[in-house]
Amino acid sequence: MNQSNLKDYLMLHFIVLIWGFTAILGLLISLPSLELVFYRTLLATVGVALIMVFRKKPMWVTTPELLKITGVGAIISLHWILFFWSAKVSTASVCLAGMATTSLWTAFVDPLINRTRVKWYEVALGLLVISGLLVIFQFETGYWLGLTMALVSAFLAALFSVLNGRLTQKHTPYQITLYEMGAASLFALLFMPLYSAFLMDGAPIQWAWKGLDWFWLLILGGICTVYAFSVSVDLMKRLPVFSINLTINLEPVYGILLAVLVFGESEKMTPQFYLGTLIILISVLIYPVLNYWNKRRKAVRTLG
Repeated sequence: MNQSNLKDYLMLHFIVLIWGFTAILGLLISLPSLELVFYRTLLATVGVALIMVFRKKPMWVTTPELLKITGVGAIISLHWILFFWSAKVSTASVCLAGMATTSLWTAFVDPLINRTRVKWYEVALGLLVISGLLVIFQFETGYWLGLTMALVSAFLAALFSVLNGRLTQKHTPYQITLYEMGAASLFALLFMPLYSAFLMDGAPIQWAWKGLDWFWLLILGGICTVYAFSVSVDLMKRLPVFSINLTINLEPVYGILLAVLVFGESEKMTPQFYLGTLIILISVLIYPVLNYWNKRRKAVRTLG
Protein backbone atom coordinates (compact mmCIF):
# COMPACT_ATOMS: atom_id res chain seq x y z
CA MET A 1 0.00 0.00 0.00
CA ASN A 2 1.55 3.31 -1.10
CA GLN A 3 1.43 6.52 0.91
CA SER A 4 -1.43 7.95 -1.16
CA ASN A 5 -3.66 4.88 -0.57
CA LEU A 6 -2.82 4.88 3.14
CA LYS A 7 -3.92 8.52 3.38
CA ASP A 8 -7.19 7.70 1.60
CA TYR A 9 -7.93 4.78 3.95
CA LEU A 10 -7.19 6.92 7.00
CA MET A 11 -9.51 9.62 5.65
CA LEU A 12 -12.23 7.00 5.09
CA HIS A 13 -11.99 5.87 8.71
CA PHE A 14 -12.17 9.52 9.78
CA ILE A 15 -15.40 9.99 7.78
CA VAL A 16 -16.91 6.83 9.33
CA LEU A 17 -15.89 8.16 12.75
CA ILE A 18 -17.76 11.40 11.96
CA TRP A 19 -20.89 9.42 11.00
CA GLY A 20 -20.61 7.45 14.24
CA PHE A 21 -20.74 10.77 16.11
CA THR A 22 -24.19 11.77 14.79
CA ALA A 23 -26.17 9.88 17.46
CA ILE A 24 -24.11 11.63 20.14
CA LEU A 25 -24.84 15.01 18.56
CA GLY A 26 -28.52 14.11 18.66
CA LEU A 27 -28.27 13.80 22.45
CA LEU A 28 -26.18 16.97 22.85
CA ILE A 29 -28.78 19.04 20.96
CA SER A 30 -31.79 19.93 23.13
CA LEU A 31 -34.22 19.99 20.19
CA PRO A 32 -36.66 17.07 19.78
CA SER A 33 -35.91 14.68 16.91
CA LEU A 34 -38.28 16.20 14.32
CA GLU A 35 -37.12 19.77 14.84
CA LEU A 36 -33.51 18.55 14.86
CA VAL A 37 -33.95 16.80 11.49
CA PHE A 38 -35.62 19.91 10.03
CA TYR A 39 -32.69 22.14 10.93
CA ARG A 40 -30.08 19.53 9.92
CA THR A 41 -31.54 19.00 6.45
CA LEU A 42 -32.18 22.71 5.95
CA LEU A 43 -28.56 23.54 6.76
CA ALA A 44 -27.36 20.67 4.56
CA THR A 45 -29.51 21.90 1.64
CA VAL A 46 -28.02 25.38 1.89
CA GLY A 47 -24.51 23.95 2.26
CA VAL A 48 -24.75 21.66 -0.80
CA ALA A 49 -26.33 24.46 -2.87
CA LEU A 50 -23.42 26.78 -2.02
CA ILE A 51 -20.90 24.06 -2.97
CA MET A 52 -22.66 23.48 -6.31
CA VAL A 53 -22.72 27.22 -7.09
CA PHE A 54 -19.07 27.64 -6.06
CA ARG A 55 -17.93 24.62 -8.12
CA LYS A 56 -20.37 25.40 -10.98
CA LYS A 57 -22.07 22.01 -10.79
CA PRO A 58 -25.33 21.47 -12.77
CA MET A 59 -28.41 21.72 -10.55
CA TRP A 60 -31.48 21.11 -12.67
CA VAL A 61 -33.21 17.76 -13.32
CA THR A 62 -36.43 16.86 -15.13
CA THR A 63 -39.75 16.95 -13.26
CA PRO A 64 -40.30 13.13 -13.26
CA GLU A 65 -36.80 12.59 -11.90
CA LEU A 66 -37.27 15.37 -9.36
CA LEU A 67 -40.35 13.56 -8.01
CA LYS A 68 -38.36 10.34 -7.62
CA ILE A 69 -35.52 12.08 -5.80
CA THR A 70 -37.84 14.02 -3.47
CA GLY A 71 -39.70 10.79 -2.66
CA VAL A 72 -36.43 9.27 -1.48
CA GLY A 73 -35.78 12.49 0.46
CA ALA A 74 -38.99 11.92 2.44
CA ILE A 75 -37.77 8.42 3.34
CA ILE A 76 -34.45 9.88 4.49
CA SER A 77 -36.27 12.41 6.66
CA LEU A 78 -38.31 9.71 8.39
CA HIS A 79 -35.15 7.60 8.79
CA TRP A 80 -33.33 10.43 10.60
CA ILE A 81 -36.37 11.32 12.73
CA LEU A 82 -36.53 7.74 14.03
CA PHE A 83 -32.72 7.60 14.37
CA PHE A 84 -32.49 10.62 16.69
CA TRP A 85 -35.74 9.71 18.46
CA SER A 86 -34.31 6.27 19.23
CA ALA A 87 -31.21 7.80 20.82
CA LYS A 88 -33.31 10.20 22.90
CA VAL A 89 -35.75 7.58 24.28
CA SER A 90 -32.95 5.06 24.98
CA THR A 91 -29.21 5.66 24.57
CA ALA A 92 -26.80 6.31 21.72
CA SER A 93 -25.45 2.77 22.13
CA VAL A 94 -28.89 1.16 21.78
CA CYS A 95 -29.60 3.32 18.72
CA LEU A 96 -26.32 2.33 17.06
CA ALA A 97 -26.84 -1.36 17.89
CA GLY A 98 -30.10 -1.28 15.92
CA MET A 99 -28.51 0.72 13.10
CA ALA A 100 -25.84 -1.98 12.77
CA THR A 101 -28.45 -4.07 10.92
CA THR A 102 -28.61 -1.63 7.95
CA SER A 103 -26.32 -3.60 5.63
CA LEU A 104 -28.25 -6.80 6.28
CA TRP A 105 -31.59 -5.06 5.64
CA THR A 106 -30.02 -3.96 2.35
CA ALA A 107 -29.26 -7.59 1.53
CA PHE A 108 -33.01 -8.31 1.51
CA VAL A 109 -34.34 -4.99 0.18
CA ASP A 110 -31.99 -4.94 -2.82
CA PRO A 111 -33.25 -8.22 -4.37
CA LEU A 112 -36.87 -7.09 -3.96
CA ILE A 113 -36.34 -3.75 -5.71
CA ASN A 114 -33.79 -4.84 -8.33
CA ARG A 115 -35.39 -8.28 -8.84
CA THR A 116 -32.32 -10.36 -8.10
CA ARG A 117 -31.89 -13.56 -6.12
CA VAL A 118 -31.67 -13.67 -2.35
CA LYS A 119 -28.37 -15.33 -1.40
CA TRP A 120 -28.32 -18.19 1.12
CA TYR A 121 -25.62 -16.63 3.27
CA GLU A 122 -27.64 -13.41 3.54
CA VAL A 123 -30.51 -15.41 5.06
CA ALA A 124 -28.08 -17.11 7.48
CA LEU A 125 -26.58 -13.81 8.54
CA GLY A 126 -30.07 -12.36 8.95
CA LEU A 127 -30.88 -15.14 11.40
CA LEU A 128 -27.61 -14.41 13.23
CA VAL A 129 -28.62 -10.74 13.56
CA ILE A 130 -32.01 -11.77 14.95
CA SER A 131 -30.26 -13.92 17.58
CA GLY A 132 -28.19 -10.88 18.62
CA LEU A 133 -31.31 -8.75 18.88
CA LEU A 134 -33.03 -11.42 20.99
CA VAL A 135 -30.09 -11.33 23.42
CA ILE A 136 -30.42 -7.53 23.69
CA PHE A 137 -34.22 -7.61 24.07
CA GLN A 138 -34.02 -10.32 26.72
CA PHE A 139 -31.75 -8.33 29.03
CA GLU A 140 -32.46 -4.73 28.03
CA THR A 141 -36.28 -4.70 28.06
CA GLY A 142 -36.32 -1.08 29.20
CA TYR A 143 -34.94 -0.01 25.81
CA TRP A 144 -37.27 -1.96 23.55
CA LEU A 145 -38.90 1.21 22.14
CA GLY A 146 -35.59 2.83 21.24
CA LEU A 147 -34.24 -0.36 19.68
CA THR A 148 -37.45 -0.86 17.66
CA MET A 149 -37.20 2.70 16.34
CA ALA A 150 -33.55 2.08 15.41
CA LEU A 151 -34.46 -1.13 13.55
CA VAL A 152 -37.14 0.68 11.52
CA SER A 153 -34.67 3.50 10.90
CA ALA A 154 -32.10 0.95 9.70
CA PHE A 155 -34.67 -0.56 7.32
CA LEU A 156 -35.43 2.91 5.88
CA ALA A 157 -31.68 3.53 5.52
CA ALA A 158 -31.37 0.32 3.52
CA LEU A 159 -34.37 1.31 1.38
CA PHE A 160 -33.10 4.75 0.45
CA SER A 161 -29.58 3.40 -0.15
CA VAL A 162 -30.88 0.92 -2.72
CA LEU A 163 -33.06 3.58 -4.35
CA ASN A 164 -30.13 5.99 -4.42
CA GLY A 165 -28.09 3.31 -6.16
CA ARG A 166 -30.53 3.54 -9.06
CA LEU A 167 -30.63 7.34 -9.03
CA THR A 168 -26.85 7.67 -9.24
CA GLN A 169 -26.99 6.11 -12.72
CA LYS A 170 -28.71 9.24 -14.02
CA HIS A 171 -27.71 12.09 -11.70
CA THR A 172 -24.66 13.47 -9.94
CA PRO A 173 -24.32 12.88 -6.18
CA TYR A 174 -24.60 16.64 -5.65
CA GLN A 175 -27.94 16.85 -7.49
CA ILE A 176 -29.30 13.90 -5.54
CA THR A 177 -28.16 15.30 -2.19
CA LEU A 178 -29.45 18.81 -2.91
CA TYR A 179 -33.00 17.71 -3.70
CA GLU A 180 -33.11 14.90 -1.14
CA MET A 181 -32.02 17.21 1.68
CA GLY A 182 -34.50 19.84 0.50
CA ALA A 183 -37.31 17.27 0.37
CA ALA A 184 -36.32 15.88 3.77
CA SER A 185 -36.51 19.35 5.27
CA LEU A 186 -39.90 19.99 3.66
CA PHE A 187 -41.23 16.60 4.85
CA ALA A 188 -40.17 17.36 8.42
CA LEU A 189 -41.88 20.76 8.21
CA LEU A 190 -45.14 19.35 6.81
CA PHE A 191 -45.14 16.51 9.36
CA MET A 192 -44.91 18.91 12.30
CA PRO A 193 -48.70 19.53 12.77
CA LEU A 194 -49.44 15.78 12.97
CA TYR A 195 -46.38 15.25 15.15
CA SER A 196 -47.48 17.96 17.58
CA ALA A 197 -51.14 16.90 17.71
CA PHE A 198 -50.86 13.11 17.94
CA LEU A 199 -47.36 12.28 19.15
CA MET A 200 -46.68 15.19 21.50
CA ASP A 201 -50.21 15.56 22.97
CA GLY A 202 -50.60 19.04 21.51
CA ALA A 203 -47.26 20.35 22.76
CA PRO A 204 -45.95 23.23 20.62
CA ILE A 205 -43.08 22.81 18.20
CA GLN A 206 -39.76 23.77 19.77
CA TRP A 207 -38.20 26.22 17.31
CA ALA A 208 -35.82 27.97 19.69
CA TRP A 209 -32.25 26.80 20.20
CA LYS A 210 -30.75 26.56 23.65
CA GLY A 211 -27.17 26.94 24.83
CA LEU A 212 -24.77 25.41 22.31
CA ASP A 213 -27.49 23.95 20.07
CA TRP A 214 -26.47 26.29 17.24
CA PHE A 215 -22.88 25.01 17.42
CA TRP A 216 -23.81 21.32 17.45
CA LEU A 217 -26.31 21.88 14.61
CA LEU A 218 -23.63 23.52 12.48
CA ILE A 219 -21.38 20.51 13.08
CA LEU A 220 -24.23 18.10 12.31
CA GLY A 221 -25.32 19.89 9.13
CA GLY A 222 -21.93 21.07 7.93
CA ILE A 223 -19.38 18.45 8.96
CA CYS A 224 -21.48 15.28 9.46
CA THR A 225 -23.61 15.86 6.36
CA VAL A 226 -22.09 18.18 3.75
CA TYR A 227 -18.36 17.67 4.45
CA ALA A 228 -18.57 13.91 5.08
CA PHE A 229 -20.66 13.44 1.95
CA SER A 230 -18.34 15.41 -0.36
CA VAL A 231 -15.21 13.64 0.94
CA SER A 232 -16.81 10.18 0.68
CA VAL A 233 -17.76 10.87 -2.95
CA ASP A 234 -14.17 11.92 -3.68
CA LEU A 235 -12.79 8.75 -2.01
CA MET A 236 -15.05 6.56 -4.18
CA LYS A 237 -12.95 7.62 -7.18
CA ARG A 238 -9.82 6.00 -5.74
CA LEU A 239 -10.81 3.23 -3.29
CA PRO A 240 -12.51 -0.12 -4.08
CA VAL A 241 -16.22 -0.23 -3.25
CA PHE A 242 -15.66 -3.39 -1.18
CA SER A 243 -13.14 -1.63 1.06
CA ILE A 244 -15.47 1.36 1.52
CA ASN A 245 -18.48 -0.79 2.46
CA LEU A 246 -16.42 -2.91 4.85
CA THR A 247 -15.14 0.21 6.63
CA ILE A 248 -18.60 1.82 6.85
CA ASN A 249 -19.76 -1.27 8.77
CA LEU A 250 -17.51 -0.07 11.61
CA GLU A 251 -19.68 3.02 12.18
CA PRO A 252 -21.67 1.46 15.08
CA VAL A 253 -18.42 0.35 16.75
CA TYR A 254 -16.96 3.85 16.59
CA GLY A 255 -20.27 5.34 17.70
CA ILE A 256 -20.70 3.12 20.75
CA LEU A 257 -17.10 3.74 21.85
CA LEU A 258 -17.53 7.51 21.42
CA ALA A 259 -20.84 7.42 23.35
CA VAL A 260 -19.16 5.74 26.33
CA LEU A 261 -16.31 8.28 26.23
CA VAL A 262 -18.65 11.29 26.00
CA PHE A 263 -21.49 10.26 28.30
CA GLY A 264 -19.70 7.86 30.63
CA GLU A 265 -21.85 5.86 33.06
CA SER A 266 -25.17 6.73 31.37
CA GLU A 267 -24.04 4.86 28.23
CA LYS A 268 -22.65 1.78 29.98
CA MET A 269 -24.89 -1.22 29.40
CA THR A 270 -25.06 -4.78 30.72
CA PRO A 271 -22.57 -7.40 29.45
CA GLN A 272 -25.48 -9.09 27.65
CA PHE A 273 -26.11 -5.90 25.64
CA TYR A 274 -22.52 -5.89 24.39
CA LEU A 275 -22.75 -9.63 23.67
CA GLY A 276 -25.83 -9.06 21.50
CA THR A 277 -24.20 -6.08 19.81
CA LEU A 278 -21.05 -8.14 19.16
CA ILE A 279 -23.15 -10.86 17.48
CA ILE A 280 -24.77 -8.23 15.23
CA LEU A 281 -21.45 -6.61 14.36
CA ILE A 282 -19.83 -9.98 13.57
CA SER A 283 -22.63 -10.78 11.14
CA VAL A 284 -22.37 -7.32 9.57
CA LEU A 285 -18.60 -7.64 9.10
CA ILE A 286 -18.89 -11.18 7.72
CA TYR A 287 -21.43 -10.15 5.08
CA PRO A 288 -19.19 -8.10 2.74
CA VAL A 289 -16.47 -10.76 3.02
CA LEU A 290 -18.87 -13.51 1.93
CA ASN A 291 -20.35 -11.26 -0.75
CA TYR A 292 -16.89 -10.57 -2.17
CA TRP A 293 -16.01 -14.28 -2.05
CA ASN A 294 -19.25 -15.16 -3.86
CA LYS A 295 -18.54 -12.67 -6.66
CA ARG A 296 -15.00 -13.98 -7.07
CA ARG A 297 -16.31 -17.56 -7.24
CA LYS A 298 -18.80 -16.59 -9.96
CA ALA A 299 -16.10 -14.75 -11.88
CA VAL A 300 -13.85 -17.84 -11.80
CA ARG A 301 -16.71 -20.04 -13.02
CA THR A 302 -17.43 -17.62 -15.88
CA LEU A 303 -13.78 -17.59 -16.96
CA GLY A 304 -13.63 -21.36 -16.66
